[in-house]
Amino acid sequence: MPRAILLLLMLLLLACAMPSQARIATAHIARVTTAVATLEDVEVRLDWPRDAGSGQLRLRAARVDAPDLGYRFRSLEWACPLERDGQGGWRCDGALRAIGGRPFRLSVALATGSTDATLSRGRARLAVHRSAATPDDTTIDLARVPLAWAQALVTQAWDDGRLTAGTLDGQLAVRTPARSPLRVDGTLVLSDGGLETPDGSIAAAQLGGRFRIDYRKPAGATLLSLDGELRGGQFLYGTTYVVLPDHAVPFGLDAMQRGQQGWSLPSIHWDDGAALAVRGTAAFAPGSSLQDLDVELHSRDLSALGARYLSGWLGIAGLPDLEASGALDARVRLAGGGLSSVDAQLHDITIGAPGKGLAFTGLDGDLRLSGGAPVDSELRWRSGALQGIAFGQARLPWRSAGGELRSRAPVTVPLLGGQVRFEDLVIRPPADGDGLRIGFGLALQGLQLGELSQSLGGPAFRGTLDGSIPAARYAGDRLDFDGGLSMRVFDGIVDVTALSMERPFGVAPTLSADLGLNGLDLMAITEVFDFGSISGRLDGRIDGLRLVDWSPVTFDAELHTVRRRGVRQRISQRAVQNISSVGDASFVGSLQARLIGLFDDFGYSRIGISCRLANEVCVMGGLGSGTRAGDGFTIVEGSGIPRLDVVGFNRNVDWPTLVERLAAVGSGDVKPVFE
Repeated sequence: MPRAILLLLMLLLLACAMPSQARIATAHIARVTTAVATLEDVEVRLDWPRDAGSGQLRLRAARVDAPDLGYRFRSLEWACPLERDGQGGWRCDGALRAIGGRPFRLSVALATGSTDATLSRGRARLAVHRSAATPDDTTIDLARVPLAWAQALVTQAWDDGRLTAGTLDGQLAVRTPARSPLRVDGTLVLSDGGLETPDGSIAAAQLGGRFRIDYRKPAGATLLSLDGELRGGQFLYGTTYVVLPDHAVPFGLDAMQRGQQGWSLPSIHWDDGAALAVRGTAAFAPGSSLQDLDVELHSRDLSALGARYLSGWLGIAGLPDLEASGALDARVRLAGGGLSSVDAQLHDITIGAPGKGLAFTGLDGDLRLSGGAPVDSELRWRSGALQGIAFGQARLPWRSAGGELRSRAPVTVPLLGGQVRFEDLVIRPPADGDGLRIGFGLALQGLQLGELSQSLGGPAFRGTLDGSIPAARYAGDRLDFDGGLSMRVFDGIVDVTALSMERPFGVAPTLSADLGLNGLDLMAITEVFDFGSISGRLDGRIDGLRLVDWSPVTFDAELHTVRRRGVRQRISQRAVQNISSVGDASFVGSLQARLIGLFDDFGYSRIGISCRLANEVCVMGGLGSGTRAGDGFTIVEGSGIPRLDVVGFNRNVDWPTLVERLAAVGSGDVKPVFE
């Protein structure tokens, strides 16, 4: 666009100097200053043979600078055949070249009352018209003009902005009055527009739309007004990723920049129907980072909000498949780059993320976050689920001050036949370079382990989960717990300590813990797993347990029986066979071992097994005092007649294979075999 204007000015200034009856004429001008551009070291050469109908015009400029438009050219050259138009005017059509760029075709017609110029390359065409009656006004028509032609103009307003794709159609009016600032206004149609910044934090692709532009350059400032509609395409700003619908979305903004300051937007509006309506103001730092924001948002139907506007945030949170319905009204304020206040009203919202087993129904109430004086609010829901585990209704009374949310009272949630109680719940949203932080105390009372296990697809355990964690902290995508939990299960106790989680809401959540087992009833355990019957009591430990996406990757476990007064220690044929099949073990004993098929169960003195898992290999061990010569290790040490020992010989067991064997045992696929 500015190229044609500059060349047109050159022609207007120089064409009058061309003699009409000269064979060769030349002119040199050191400097030409106009309202739009400055030309330096300008040379014009006309070769027009006497009595010929046309001549050859060649124009060169060593430098062309248009600072308001951002264009600077070196060694600009235009050559064309110059002809009279028969009405007192001239016309010339030829190639336009500049160092570092592909050539254009420039056609200029200098009539007695007007000037027309057309700049083209391939299918792209830019036409300029000026009238002698309005010398300060220039009309520009665009047809399939590459968006990249406006790169220099964009750079004037936004240093990091890079136009990567797209075309423009429409008409612009350029006004350059002597005592007034430059002004460009008109209507443009954008097709398949694209842009990006060098760091990739801001990007757009396949944008389409129609908008009216009003661009001005008063002294020391830049003013821009856009009003129109966008249709289709996508754009990214930081972690906010927007996918526009196929229907038109009306929008508008007013923007202003003074000197080297960042842009301020005193007016913004966005109207995506029931999905999202936005009104507000914003201000950016010189580096394009958002500094201040005051917007009102309204969504009458949340079903489209996630896919169109929140997918970037939901992906970070590990909830890319989140679905929602209901309505939301909110006002959000940022100051100095940090969150200042949020005032949101939720209207009967339902949320679901099938891939994470997350769900809420009847989410309602208000949520207020204040960076200053205290404000109160309250959220509530009718029911919910996490990882497929259902929980009941709850109320969350909040008080906010100093940029954080704090519960005004303990929050009790019915869960698994018992309840979970959150105390001193504190939420601090991201601010000052820090991410989200959450702190709370936790108490569990009477949670039924059978319901928990069956919800996760496991067997129907018997027992309850009780305990308290005085403090838990979430920060840096990590959840750490102080204290521990105590589970009453299988008539014994399992203590959980050193509990923490990484990426609890993201991809591949990781849990770490140490477990201590004390006095578990082996008969109750083996009945649940359909393992065959073993009577007795079990102690042990599982240290350094680490689950990635709920599958074990490392641990150091040791389990063993302990004698208790009045507790029989017997093991059935089926249990012996299953232990042997899982652990690559064999029966070892006297001649009586050949007759074990005649007995239903056997007495034992001790049972012990260990596994240290790393790199998908389980290093197996057994009873310390029962380790045999060679590589064998005792798993079951028999007692009485017939005496039966079970000895393992393979100390390094492939973990996936071991899991397959355990699954086969649980499904009853392992049959007793006696040799």
